[in-house]
This record gives sequence, C-alpha cells and structure tokens, in this order.
Amino acid sequence: MSKLGALELKYQVQCLGLPLAVYREVAAHLSQVDGVKTGLVSQRSSQFDYNQSQIESLWIQVLDSATSASQARVEQILAYYGDRYGAWKDTQTE
Repeated sequence: MSKLGALELKYQVQCLGLPLAVYREVAAHLSQVDGVKTGLVSQRSSQFDYNQSQIESLWIQVLDSATSASQARVEQILAYYGDRYGAWKDTQTE
C-alpha cells in the first residue's frame, strides 16, 4: 500500500444514487472513529442526471496507528448505510 504522509488510503467507495446529505452523514459518522479521516469527491460527470448523486465517491483514510477496533467500526458503519441505501462499490484501493 502506498503511504500519504502519516496516512494510509484504505477505501474510496461509492453508493450509486446516494443523496448528498446521506454521503455527508456517512462521512461525519466515520470521522468520529479514532484514527479515521474522510472526504467527499464531487461528481465529475459533464452530463446532469437527476438520478445521479452530486457526489462521486467517499474516501476514507485510516491512520497507521488506528486499532483493529477502529477498522472494524468503519466496516460496521459502511454496512449499516449499505443495508439501507444499497451496496458500496470500492472505486479505488491503494
């Protein structure tokens, strides 16, 4: 895995059609986990589509010092939202 300073990129995921507000909620929820940072990638499509989210994906960075419990909590949070809004698709792994 490649390093980004002291951070290690673990996930870049998307859930097709997930509204902006829910992406923000997921990012906020994940950022409360010790050793985790998140951000949203804006949609880059030049075609506007009402059925497409304003967000292309969610990135999640986990500090090298994060515990296995933190890693497990990230998976639990993603599973929770995935059960309600549809499966997460891994868009990038480094």
